[in-house]
Amino acid sequence: MNKNNLKELAKLFTKLGFISFGGPAVHTAMMYNEVVVKRKWLEEQHFLDLVGATNLIPGPNSTELAIHIGYEKGGWKGLIIAGICFILPAVIITTIFAWFYKNYGQLPQIQPFIYGIKPALIAIILVAIYPLFKKSFKTLELGLIGIMALLLSLLKFNEIYIMFGAGLFAILLDVIKNNKSNSNIILPLLLFQFPKFTFLTSLNLNLFLIFLKIGAILYGSGYVLFAFLDNELVARGLISRNQLIDAVAVGQFTPGPIFSSVTFIGYQISGLMGAIVSTLGIFLPSFIFVALLNPIVKKLKNSKLFSAFLDAVNITSVAIIIAICFQLGQDSITDWRTIVIAIMSLIILFKFKKFNNIYIVLGSSILGYILLLI
Repeated sequence: MNKNNLKELAKLFTKLGFISFGGPAVHTAMMYNEVVVKRKWLEEQHFLDLVGATNLIPGPNSTELAIHIGYEKGGWKGLIIAGICFILPAVIITTIFAWFYKNYGQLPQIQPFIYGIKPALIAIILVAIYPLFKKSFKTLELGLIGIMALLLSLLKFNEIYIMFGAGLFAILLDVIKNNKSNSNIILPLLLFQFPKFTFLTSLNLNLFLIFLKIGAILYGSGYVLFAFLDNELVARGLISRNQLIDAVAVGQFTPGPIFSSVTFIGYQISGLMGAIVSTLGIFLPSFIFVALLNPIVKKLKNSKLFSAFLDAVNITSVAIIIAICFQLGQDSITDWRTIVIAIMSLIILFKFKKFNNIYIVLGSSILGYILLLI
């Protein structure tokens, strides 16, 4: 195995872990720009297949996409390195916020710097999603499926129902088109029994098992996570609802996966060890699922029916990202300042295809702060 590949993976995903503000849609856009456009590690279609595959399993989609890319580039070692390097920056930053919160009862005031980042992130998504949209729009049927998925997503239907519904509908169309009465397709349903081991105290073990369960069964966007947390933690009296709301805030204005909010929660409940075991619990299932799924994606792609299923999931993924972009725009582009930042970011990104996203993120953050002073 080429050690340079592992170093490149570590360097890339550490950088992305520090600059990828804005949630899974933005993370996917940034990874596309770095992995497909700049480095040409993956073909567009294969990248799109991996995006679709992450939507078929529980857990944080962008983290799982990073793990997939790591496996493609560097095998098992690459899988581990890419995943850890993408997660670790968010965990470190969140732990710092958790320390401030626990010791001083409040979070550092960084909201003015986030103001300018949000509209720029929408520009990053739009630029990255455009070639993926062209690639996934293979037939008129897929185009119609994409439009329906976009409408249903805008109407707030559960995205996992949209995903699987689109895939099954595509299979039905393929069967009707080809007059197949018997179809062989294997969609494995994997059940895992995880070993129990001790993390110093029964409280930490309980935290680990709670987050392990959530990480293994949670579908949908990262925001669904907080409904689970309310049920698992607030209802049991482990944290207050105000603490949960503050954890949501931390997840929104820190880079990397929103699931790193559990690091903040674990720290409030049981200090540094609580943060560590909570983080391990929530992310461990993603590594296991991807390790099992990645080797069979290419094989299953050779099945005509699974190929139809995955093509529908791919264009549905793009449609849902566009819907998320629209919703982010409603929340983020609210005045002339944010309109200026969004338009400037779009112009730069469309004109300079290989322009580094980090400069867009940092530049828009500073510009947003300056414009707020006017």
